[in-house]
Order: sequence, then C-alpha cells, then structure tokens
Amino acid sequence: MKLFIASDLHGSALYCRRMLQAAEEVRADRILLLGDLLYHGPRNDLPEEYDTKAVTALLNGAKDRLLCVRGNCDAQVDQMVLEFPILAEYSLLHLDGRTIYAAHGHLAGPDNPPPLQKGDFLLCGHIHLPVERPCGDYTYLNPGSLSLPKDGTPHSYMLMEDGVFSWHDLLTGETFQPLG
Repeated sequence: MKLFIASDLHGSALYCRRMLQAAEEVRADRILLLGDLLYHGPRNDLPEEYDTKAVTALLNGAKDRLLCVRGNCDAQVDQMVLEFPILAEYSLLHLDGRTIYAAHGHLAGPDNPPPLQKGDFLLCGHIHLPVERPCGDYTYLNPGSLSLPKDGTPHSYMLMEDGVFSWHDLLTGETFQPLG
C-alpha cells in the first residue's frame, strides 16, 4: 500500500488541487490528512487561494480515498459540509508491519506522547515543519505543511510505501531530508 500523508491545508484551494494531483501522480492508494483542513486559524496568515467552499468540494470529490484526524483549527461545523469523518482526535494504523499513531499534534505530540510501544511511529502535523526524530522507543514524524510551511521549508507531504517513509516537495515532487 502506498499512503500519501499531508497536513495543514488551511483552506487553500491551490494547495488542495496540487495535493490531489500529486497523490494521483504517485498513485497513492489512500490519503491520510492530519488535520487543519478548512480554516487558517487566528495565528496564521491567509494561504494562497483561500477558499473553504472550493476545498470542501475538492475533498468531497476524493472522499473514498481520505483518512483524517481532527486538527486544532477543525470544528464540528466542518463535519456538516464534509462527506467523510474528520472529528477523531487520533487514529491507530497498522500498515506494512508498522504501527502508526496519527494525530494532529496539538494534544498528543512529541512533548505529550500517547502510550507507544518500541518501534511505533507518532505521526503529527501542527508545527508546519517536516521532521523525523527518534524519541526513545518510538519515532516522531511530521510531513510539514501543504499551504503554510515554516522556517523556509518546502510545501511538503510524506509517502509511506513498503514500510518506508519519505518526504517530498509538493511543488517539485523532489524527495528531501526532513529536520532531525
């Protein structure tokens, strides 16, 4: 299975279209979104082509491929327009022999990890930075942000295929090394 992993879309129709196109180009089986789908929140600038209605339509068109967790900018009212579940605070996935705890990162994250076992992965968004960091028994991974990357990092996503994670620039498709 090829899993496309992304976070922090924040209502950008431009980056939503690019994300869906990239997922198609890499032939991802499913798309895992780690929250903050429609709104930018009070601390973020508006992303390019901020259009929550367009993003809603784009995501609803891909609903059969989406797995999602709730971000700190996602609200119960969003579920009224989105045709796939977005309100779970976390998801446990077992794929390609890997156990993955997927969350947005504002509640459970590397500073407040859930109970994890040796070899597990904690997958979060929230900080808008691509990261791979060993944390004792588990590894913390972050795909970065689709629409509002920080600290000069690229608009980015991750792929997981055959149990291996890789980070990719959304605009070029190039693979890069995340922050440690």
